[in-house]
Amino acid sequence: MKRRNIILIHLLFWFYIINQGLFPLYIGKLDESLLNSNKYLLDVCISALLNIITFYPIYFLFPRLLKFNRKFVAILSGMVLVALITAFRTPAEYYIWKIFINRPEKDTMFETIYMWNNLRMVIIIGIYAILIRFMISWFESQKLRDELVNQQQASELALMRSQVNPHFLFNTLNNIYSLVYRKSDEAPEAVMKLSSIMRYMLYDSASQKVPLENEIEYLRNFIELQDLRTKHHDFVSLRIEGNTEGETIAPMLLISFVENAFKHSNKHQRPGILIHLSSLNGKIHFEVINYLKKAAPANDELSSGVNLETIRRRLELIYPGKHKLEISQETETFRINLEITN
Repeated sequence: MKRRNIILIHLLFWFYIINQGLFPLYIGKLDESLLNSNKYLLDVCISALLNIITFYPIYFLFPRLLKFNRKFVAILSGMVLVALITAFRTPAEYYIWKIFINRPEKDTMFETIYMWNNLRMVIIIGIYAILIRFMISWFESQKLRDELVNQQQASELALMRSQVNPHFLFNTLNNIYSLVYRKSDEAPEAVMKLSSIMRYMLYDSASQKVPLENEIEYLRNFIELQDLRTKHHDFVSLRIEGNTEGETIAPMLLISFVENAFKHSNKHQRPGILIHLSSLNGKIHFEVINYLKKAAPANDELSSGVNLETIRRRLELIYPGKHKLEISQETETFRINLEITN
């Protein structure tokens, strides 16, 4: 939710609270002596100030209480918070009236009922604070869920249409046809790799997360089928390190960077593409370096190859605060560094 909308919600709430205090004035049920002496308006202002002091500690601290693993600790902490606010509010109200408002001595005698009235107000204002916090959090989470759903739907179409583009499929089919025509022993294996790629694209990519090993297998199949076109098995250097077992990742997230490297790499360089993936201590590090063609396009044109800006947005939605993407271009190389924390 935008900041100005949150501020507007708070302003409307305090407008409502202050008007509740002014309600007797609106309906003409107020003693004129109180109005003439300004005591009534002072009382409304003091109550509003104390309610603000009560509202915001609960508003900001309540989400932290929900993070406690044990409900007993959360409930006990909430009771302590209410007790501390009441312990502050009660003498604060008493001394404001006694010292700053100069009320008569007989009207400022401390009574136990002050404490109970303040406890009642702390509970009421606290409930308002929790409800408003829940409402704002719900709107924010709902907006994020809707955006994620829309992004996922758009990504599914984009992945099918661009990330593994038709040129790759047509070239692969032509290469397989050539292998079959020559009765090469590589033909059956190439067909199985293409079948595995299509199955992964159509079915596995529908999940929010897939095993990292499946994504690596998909990358290997893609690279090996590209080797049929380049006819150089040493064109790509793929290095896998660490323990990938049990790790997960968003499907078809890494292929975009690899396809971008193939599209803009120097075919005369050996190796022309360096790929390094490591999985250590719950972190996935993925690096792709490709040597550029002699007439290399500008950095923004490189990025537009697979729409890296869309990939950035997808990373922000799936791994908020848990990823780091760095893209850099030098004279001869284009480098992508991605780090994901699961």
